[in-house]
Amino acid sequence: MKRLICLLMVLCCALSLSACARPVDGPGMENDPAKSTLPAAEPDLDSMFGVDKHITIANIDDYLGRDDTVYRDMRMLYDPADYAAIGGDADLSFTIKGFKVVPYPFIGSLQALPVDGAYAGESLYTVVWNDDGTIASATPNYKESEMALRELFPKDRNIILTCGGGGYAGMMRTLLIFLGWDESKLYNIGGAWEYKGDNRFEIIAYPEDAKEDSFLATWRADYAFIQFDKLHPVED
Repeated sequence: MKRLICLLMVLCCALSLSACARPVDGPGMENDPAKSTLPAAEPDLDSMFGVDKHITIANIDDYLGRDDTVYRDMRMLYDPADYAAIGGDADLSFTIKGFKVVPYPFIGSLQALPVDGAYAGESLYTVVWNDDGTIASATPNYKESEMALRELFPKDRNIILTCGGGGYAGMMRTLLIFLGWDESKLYNIGGAWEYKGDNRFEIIAYPEDAKEDSFLATWRADYAFIQFDKLHPVED
């Protein structure tokens, strides 16, 4: 009897050690996106803004909450561009849980947009775009520009980008690659306007006594505030 008990204890220990030693990317993990290594970023060249082939707005819920990844929503809180004309939303009424709002127009100059009223104010970089969507040059406008970019978009992490329709996210990805980031770690997942998942984070709110009068509770957003008048311009 004692021998049988000893054998059972040894077997239990062996099974426990086997489970602990199982590699994160080993058998049984390939169907768990939250635990497996992300597939290398691979833009779909047939999509308008180079949305990734593997990680998109349709399946982003499977890839949230990763320690090796940062999540960036490239929209403005209030965008002057007339996105309503193309069925979009100029105001940031919602984002996705875990995404930090880092408006692309404050990072770099815009490509030509299919809407009127695009932002043309200050940005960390002056970006000159070629007609084919590549970048001819990207010049920092402030001494702190590179520091801000490194801190907001850490090179040692995967970076998942979204915006309203996919354009700002595509511009951000292109700029980061131009400035030396690893393109295999940069994912444009497309436009959050199409998000149907379970992690919608509402920024629009309603007064308790007037459900029809909505407002934007912008303080709810995890927002990267850039105050340009506190930065030091690069002298010509």
